[in-house]
Amino acid sequence: MRRYRYLDILITAFVVILLVSNLVAQKVCRIGPFPVSGALILFPITYIFGNIFTEVYGYAASRRAIWLGFFGTALLYLIATITIALPADPGWHNQQAFSTVFGFIPRILAASLAAFWVGEFTNSYVLARMKLLTNGRWLWTRTIGSTVISQIVDTVLVIVFTFGGVLPWNTLVSIIATQYILKVAYEVLATPITYFVIGILKKAESVDAFDAHTSFNPFSFAVQDDDTSTQNVRY
Repeated sequence: MRRYRYLDILITAFVVILLVSNLVAQKVCRIGPFPVSGALILFPITYIFGNIFTEVYGYAASRRAIWLGFFGTALLYLIATITIALPADPGWHNQQAFSTVFGFIPRILAASLAAFWVGEFTNSYVLARMKLLTNGRWLWTRTIGSTVISQIVDTVLVIVFTFGGVLPWNTLVSIIATQYILKVAYEVLATPITYFVIGILKKAESVDAFDAHTSFNPFSFAVQDDDTSTQNVRY
């Protein structure tokens, strides 16, 4: 099986950004008139990574990254919960602050994991399918198109699972619309950067994956499907 020079580095960066975004998500920030989670700074970048993984290395590589991110986040939640539950030393007086930063409400935890998993796989699947339909042309249609679809899935899931039954539906719709617009705008503005990085990686790795015969089963843990076709990139 082919080894890539930068794939493991990119997956590591993806997981680190995902974990940090979960840690800062509990702070509510103000952007103009909109209250947003601190995760908005970093979390949309994980979808840019998803676009890069799928476009350059194929759906199987993206699938591997998503699962590593999912298990990494679950481990973060588990260790944080255990650490908070351990009795604090009498001389240490920051238990409440520590619990505030690292404490995750189970409902929010479940909503975050579910939204991440479904959203990322939707993003990767749509991009891979669109690449086949466009025969690898018009990259912007794939990066933006997959974002438009996956972000609505992600945003609706995380908001409804977190606040459903707690906030009125008109408030939920308002929050979903605001978060969705900001996330999609973030991704659209990042399109030139995504183009640049994808171009550099395709040239450096001499690869351009086409998932013509790939299994899109998200529960496969293969690093790369044997039937993922690639095209050598020439510059």
